[in-house]
Amino acid sequence: MEWETVIGLEIHAQLATHSKIFSGAATEYGAQANTQACAVDLGLPGVLPVVNREVVTMAIKFGLAIDATIPEQSVFARKNYFYPDLPKGYQISQFELPIVANGHIDITLADGKSKRIGITRAHLEEDAGKSVHEGFGDNTGIDLNRAGTPLLEIVSEPDMRSAEEAVSYMKKIHSLVRYLGICDGNMQEGSFRCDANVSIRPKGQEEFGTRAELKNINSFRFVEQAINLEVERQIDLLEDGGEVVQETRLYDPDKNETRSMRSKEEANDYRYFPDPDLLPICISAEQIESIRQELPELPDAKRERFIKEYGLNENDSLILTAQNDLADYFESCAKKVNSSAQLCANWINGELTAALNRENKDINQSNVTAEMLADMIIRINDDTISGKIAKQVFESMWNGEGTADEIIEKKNLKQVTDTGAIEKLVDDVISQNDNQVKQYLASPPEKQAKLIGFFVGQVMKQSQGKANPKQVNQLLREKLK
Repeated sequence: MEWETVIGLEIHAQLATHSKIFSGAATEYGAQANTQACAVDLGLPGVLPVVNREVVTMAIKFGLAIDATIPEQSVFARKNYFYPDLPKGYQISQFELPIVANGHIDITLADGKSKRIGITRAHLEEDAGKSVHEGFGDNTGIDLNRAGTPLLEIVSEPDMRSAEEAVSYMKKIHSLVRYLGICDGNMQEGSFRCDANVSIRPKGQEEFGTRAELKNINSFRFVEQAINLEVERQIDLLEDGGEVVQETRLYDPDKNETRSMRSKEEANDYRYFPDPDLLPICISAEQIESIRQELPELPDAKRERFIKEYGLNENDSLILTAQNDLADYFESCAKKVNSSAQLCANWINGELTAALNRENKDINQSNVTAEMLADMIIRINDDTISGKIAKQVFESMWNGEGTADEIIEKKNLKQVTDTGAIEKLVDDVISQNDNQVKQYLASPPEKQAKLIGFFVGQVMKQSQGKANPKQVNQLLREKLK
């Protein structure tokens, strides 16, 4: 039987506020355990929560960016369940009236086509604490620093049909929240994580299959691996005559397996009801319009502008606009170089990205600034250095040996452009390779185009890579006639 995968994601983005959603306690990462949980976060008797205005603004920004509805009124609810790191015995969240409803984003598929993914809702809620198992023997420690940290939970429609589509969607949301400045997107610190709801159904069937929820995945690679594993598990189960049980499962990246945690709860299991301590959030059209005016240029708009303004191809513009900081780096480089934006894109997506990946660095930590890269590209354009020599210059800049001009001067890397000097090198190579010359002359034009590379290589070798390749090619073709 042919099976179809159905996937929906629930993404938790930690909002980039300095204080918590209902208290003034700090949200700084890495503090000593239980030093950032105040009486409000712990739900002690006599305290009342107060909504952090900034989380409301951030949620509205996200809603506007996904073309969603921002209702005039949204309500906080109590989600009741017992867990050791949930100090109040309930979580303040939103249920029937979320702050954002019915939006969408467009993702780009592997074949270059676009697909629209619906976003059912995005609601505000507080995070729970953290259970700590290391160092306590048979016991468990509880760190409540995260309790009350503001989250925006972004719930998609079940519109994705493969793990690849799910990763593409997750990356798009990750890019968007960082562009908006509402989340730092740090997956290692838990600022951006997701739950994946996965089911399968016979191809052509309208009705959804029973879903399993894969909980708290904090890596694009792990999301893809976990979904593919779960799909395989469900297919094996059904084809062996079994049935899929609705449950919550944990993905273990060390063992590359999913395993059952608990049966999956329904909404009524949580006994939602409006929180009596919090008034509804009322949002006016004027407030929404004011926030709309503050929105930055978003990834899709920036991508279209890069194609139109800089003449970039679709793929390069997609890569460069995935991160706002990377897009800014490119623009700084392209504006200084002026007429060689595509060359800037090639170097950023090639040598620079490779160097950053090698050292596990972000673009903001790059050893080579946009201005330094632009200066090097200018030297390629004015024929001071060749593209091949430029790789040596880039490596030296990355290693902190100076600017492009300083390195070119210090290492005597200037390209040989003197026609007489290059002509002598060409003559020497032709006279030293009589057999290859005869082969070249006896070959049809299409084969000559390939054979010319041998002669170019010999000239470049003799010039230690300093001869201008364009001049070498031109002189060789003329003389070999």
